[in-house]
Amino acid sequence: MPHALLISGSLGQGHDVMAEACADTLRARGWTTSTVDAMALLGERSGAAGEAVFRRLLDLPGVYDAFHFSALRPGARIALLADAAARARLVPALRRLVAEQRPQLVVSVFATATSAVNRLPRWDFRHFVFCTDVTPHRLWVQEGTDLFLVTSEVAACAVRRYHPGAEIAVLPAPLREPFYRAPGRAEARAEAGVPAGARCVLLMSGSWGLGPLARTATSLAAAGPHVLAVAGRNRELERRLRRAAGREPRLHPYGYTERIPALMAAADLVVTSSGDTCSEARALGRRLLLLDVVQGHGRDNLQHELELGHADVTSARPAEVVRNALAALTRPEPPPSAGATPEAWRTGFEAALARVGLG
Repeated sequence: MPHALLISGSLGQGHDVMAEACADTLRARGWTTSTVDAMALLGERSGAAGEAVFRRLLDLPGVYDAFHFSALRPGARIALLADAAARARLVPALRRLVAEQRPQLVVSVFATATSAVNRLPRWDFRHFVFCTDVTPHRLWVQEGTDLFLVTSEVAACAVRRYHPGAEIAVLPAPLREPFYRAPGRAEARAEAGVPAGARCVLLMSGSWGLGPLARTATSLAAAGPHVLAVAGRNRELERRLRRAAGREPRLHPYGYTERIPALMAAADLVVTSSGDTCSEARALGRRLLLLDVVQGHGRDNLQHELELGHADVTSARPAEVVRNALAALTRPEPPPSAGATPEAWRTGFEAALARVGLG
């Protein structure tokens, strides 16, 4: 029975979602899989320090933009040195895992893992790098990768910037399995406690709950729509949302929840930061209002989502979110995207396996 090792990273939930999608497809084909967190493999202290630094960069306006566009994208010396430091810790841990598991396939869905995997002795495994960013930065693209999986032609061009001869497969963005069988709007609203004829907005901003979501949710609910506000893993934000819900009956607060497919199905509009949530909303035929809160790669991803259509953009200032959300609720609802069914992703992924002799 063939085996795959998937390497994710705990900076946000998007990497885990993509690893899960790959694992689901592989298991359906009879493979066994295991998924590891590259940040955990760095060691408790180094992994925690790395996450703390990343969060701090995002908290300081413009700082992560500067690092991303001036260091990560061109592959400046400071970025390469950071990658080398992480690689020095990852390679021994990954060498042990590969020796124990003997996978036929290793899939890196986290940039930090890419160069480390390519430094391992090749014990007859193939290496995929899977990135859903519209412009993968330099650390994603390393010599020795057998196949790069991306979700747009723009991303393929970005890969070829660093590796002109790279083998690339452009696939539809995969969804978590529950999105392929999301409930209808009426059923989802009954479950969420939203009246059938009311306007309804799903408000979320990644697993970290970026931006002033509590004030935004309160202001938006006061303006008339029911607001399903998701704090993700941000406990303080969840507490603030629950306090606000005691004063505003149209505000429905959630912490970290597996009910996102049902909440999205209940909504008329999804207000979120740029990321993999956008593909999920499009698959369910929901219009997007994008919060401009993710620096660096988030800027590129946001522009690409606008180009795809059925989306608007706003700053994170509550008054502007409310104004743009109310306007977006008057616009036509888009049809479900091609990603609404799993066949396109599975067919593409299976073709990618065949390209490297694993089909």
